[in-house]
Amino acid sequence: MISVEEALGRVLRYVSVLEAEEKPLLECLGQVLDEAVYSAVDVPPHDNSAMDGYAVQAESIAGAAPSAPVYLDVVAEVRAGTVAERGVGPGEAIRIMTGAPMPAGADTVVPFEDTDEVGGGHHPGRIGIMRQAARGDNVRMAGEDIARGQLVLERGTYLRPQEIGVMASLGRAQAQVVRRPVVAILATGDEVVEVGQPLAPGKIYNSNSYSIAAQVLRYGGIPWVLGIARDEVAEIEARLSEALSADMLITSGGVSAGDYDLVKEVLASRGEVSFHTVRMKPGKPLAFGVIRGGGRAVPHLGLPGNPVSSMITFEFFARPAILTMMGRRAVEKPMVKAVLEGSVRNSDGRRVFARAQVRREGDRYVARLTGPQGSGVLTSMAHANGLAIVPEEWPSAGDGDIVDVIMLDWSQE
Repeated sequence: MISVEEALGRVLRYVSVLEAEEKPLLECLGQVLDEAVYSAVDVPPHDNSAMDGYAVQAESIAGAAPSAPVYLDVVAEVRAGTVAERGVGPGEAIRIMTGAPMPAGADTVVPFEDTDEVGGGHHPGRIGIMRQAARGDNVRMAGEDIARGQLVLERGTYLRPQEIGVMASLGRAQAQVVRRPVVAILATGDEVVEVGQPLAPGKIYNSNSYSIAAQVLRYGGIPWVLGIARDEVAEIEARLSEALSADMLITSGGVSAGDYDLVKEVLASRGEVSFHTVRMKPGKPLAFGVIRGGGRAVPHLGLPGNPVSSMITFEFFARPAILTMMGRRAVEKPMVKAVLEGSVRNSDGRRVFARAQVRREGDRYVARLTGPQGSGVLTSMAHANGLAIVPEEWPSAGDGDIVDVIMLDWSQE
């Protein structure tokens, strides 16, 4: 049995960043840039108004106050998307909308709120300015955000909605990104039937393929669900051969020590096995290696068949591998220290990951166990937003103990 850290290290040594693809900008969300992005334009492209108001020369409104308004001649109006046909001279103003280019000669925008327009006391063709302003007030300068030729996004940047917006502001319709890995998913076992089918005695539904496929989607991969392979070497070999065009293969079941746990046997005959047990609970029976064929070597993770074990081992090993293939630099989940509510026994010196609901109470976090912790109790994962860790050397953890908790997400509903 090897440690969680050693197992993860072996998995990551088998995977590398995938090649790039060019695709429409919006489809790049959640991927990593494979190019450095420079701007070909200024953003904004021209000086423009940050407010609805009046474009003026600051000198024209010196000393303006509610008790002593300064009156200017309104000579034009300019809306966003249009350009003023004339400029602003001393004693003049142009009515301007937010985002409209500044007229020639104007250096300041006075908001409507600082004029007599708001109270309805102004006269057509004239506006009373009720407050003086400094030159440049409420004006956004050309290139204020991004200057032409500037490096805007470095290669390796993870594209969130804000980066997508920044690239759109440059006029970019496409981007070059590291492609998403295709992850083949295969369930094994004579007892497993597909959802939607009648459930005969002794059978269970194929929940693993769905939870694994959902995890692949969540972390940016492309799931390719291959269905169910029966507990026969020939069938497992045939189904695994289908996966040789994928970037990674994940199976569930068939990696324990039972008479019909055949995935390890097939893995050894078709490629190599790097390890098959990990010092963790749940998730001890976990096989990793490569499947070879057709000139390719595909990394293969053989997850346990129990649904909780399957999901937790995915989080620790498949998720970092998928993110690494996508070019992500940070693959760790956030961790907090929390006060444990409940008790966990550690009877065999493995690292225990207990499902917990984490909440904030004042200046501390509290982790309440989500009920029975059996590896077949999938609802314990549905109720959890974190995994409370009981280290290998602890015989138990109980109420009030401070434990590390790996956050699966931050939902506290």
